[in-house]
Amino acid sequence: MKAVDAGDVVVIGDALIDEIRDDAGIRELVGGAALNVAVGLRRLGVATSLIAMVGDDEAGAHIREYLDDHDVRLIETPAPHGSSRAVVTRSAAGEPRYEFNRAARQRTIRYSQEAREAIGRASLVAISCFPFDVAVEVDALRSALQGARVAIDPNPRSGMLSDRDAFVSGFESLVAEAELIKVGADDATLLYDGDLDALRGRLRELGARAVLATAGSDGAALDSDAGTFHAPIAVLPGAIVDTVGAGDATLAAVAAGLVGAMPDDGAGWQDLLDRAMSVAAATCRFEGGLLRTPESLTARDGAGLST
Repeated sequence: MKAVDAGDVVVIGDALIDEIRDDAGIRELVGGAALNVAVGLRRLGVATSLIAMVGDDEAGAHIREYLDDHDVRLIETPAPHGSSRAVVTRSAAGEPRYEFNRAARQRTIRYSQEAREAIGRASLVAISCFPFDVAVEVDALRSALQGARVAIDPNPRSGMLSDRDAFVSGFESLVAEAELIKVGADDATLLYDGDLDALRGRLRELGARAVLATAGSDGAALDSDAGTFHAPIAVLPGAIVDTVGAGDATLAAVAAGLVGAMPDDGAGWQDLLDRAMSVAAATCRFEGGLLRTPESLTARDGAGLST
């Protein structure tokens, strides 16, 4: 893989083990929203580091090995309760449901000198599934960012959320500093009144330079100074297997397009959004959150890596 010349990306957030339980039995996959974004960016050719809490345990060893396999640099923060884990089951409608262990519910991030130096060098810092409802975590994050270009996906999880109002307050305190905010219909329901369009407007009013809103089968919209752009779900060969990684793949694809600079016209934004929808659709053709590209559907090894 060849990394882009404009600079690398630092991703801050969660890394965990997804313990999937269904009719086929029990199996484990390395996951976490931030980890999926970091690996996705690397698979798109962007040099990437992940700042995340990883325990000194068997689960942590699997996470480290997975990141090493995908050439993502891990900058670890201490894990007082071990590695995070989510037990994943599905509703009758096929939607994933998560039950998180104590480590995931009480996740914390501390910023070493290595982490701060990586943030300072990064072309973009992407934040996903961060504990915005903990004021000390938000304060530490703000101190570490120090003017970095930022993309944020609040990505709340009901099983991790301890205080909705505090989460909204912590999240919105960083919106004005963001190049991009990515939200979904689930975020609008869990954090606000469920009106995704109203949330898009609110985030723009708060100062976000661009807002990416994903709405499941209704596709996505992107609001920026260049205008508002829409894209439907991309039509690709093969059946949809798992939608769990769609949002992370979308964020990774858009973030990859922001490395170096924002698009300078409407055509650039539309192309970026269309590509992100294609990447998300390809990712949904496989189980788990590992980013795939449309090209991977025909590639011999199924990897779809950029070269």
